[in-house]
Amino acid sequence: MSQDLLDRIDQRTRLAGHNRLALLLFRLGSRQLFGVNVFKVKEVLPRPRLFTLPQLPPAFAGAADVRGRSVPVLDLARAIGHSGNDGDEPGYLVVTEFNRSVQGFLVAGVDRIVNIAVEHIQPPPEPGGGCHYLTGVTRHQGELIQLIDVESVLAESAPRSSDLGSLTALPDSGGPREVLVVDDSRVARNQIRSVLQQLGLEATLLSDGKQALDHLQALAQGGQPPCDRYAMVISDIEMPAMDGYTLTTEIRRDPALRGLFVLLHTSLSGVFNQAMVERVGADDFVPKYSERELAQRVAARIGAAR
Repeated sequence: MSQDLLDRIDQRTRLAGHNRLALLLFRLGSRQLFGVNVFKVKEVLPRPRLFTLPQLPPAFAGAADVRGRSVPVLDLARAIGHSGNDGDEPGYLVVTEFNRSVQGFLVAGVDRIVNIAVEHIQPPPEPGGGCHYLTGVTRHQGELIQLIDVESVLAESAPRSSDLGSLTALPDSGGPREVLVVDDSRVARNQIRSVLQQLGLEATLLSDGKQALDHLQALAQGGQPPCDRYAMVISDIEMPAMDGYTLTTEIRRDPALRGLFVLLHTSLSGVFNQAMVERVGADDFVPKYSERELAQRVAARIGAAR
């Protein structure tokens, strides 16, 4: 493994180890600040010329030629129904990579990059009023920042077909048949639950690592070993209150929890992930979104736990 790669791994895990999140801040035609995880961003460009592609879903503004690659482009303000647009055309393209794909989002202006302590990120308002596209809210230097759930935005604008096919429910081996799912994305939670249901498994859904850790510790303190209830924990990495790296580390530190099987499930792309998994003590890693691959890993875990 090259030193350059090790340095980049250290850069990512250093933030994770301190339960911090790096955010690219941008605006959508108004004074309101929005944020997205820096590690989902490949680059930021002045708005390029857009062209049409016949296979693009109607929600897309077009495609852009980014370093010889045709990248589908969404106008983010229009995609989330943001009403604060001042009438000017968005001036910048944020090129992102997540969920095994590259796409661009048009924004009015790019502000800066900030590091936020994850515990300072609060859950978004209750669903309704157009807040379903948020994963959290926070403040930095007195300004409110809304964290965009770009996974949900993309899923709604370009629904993807499942690669799952038909599944047969897993045989009952006498072990636990419930999985704890921890993810701040509504889309991800529903997708994982669907896979588990087709495998004949139950799911408990939580939206951040702090909730999950409190839940598991409460079970243990109440006399119910979490390993007896849950066959495994499937956790996202980027979440408000406590990220998946820190959740995994805390599980491994707690004698009552350390026997839990932890699978990290993230939209972040790249070759860094296996090193991160090993560093925090997770058992497995699956990048989003391949329902078939997730189902295979879950089935392998259930089979191994017999």
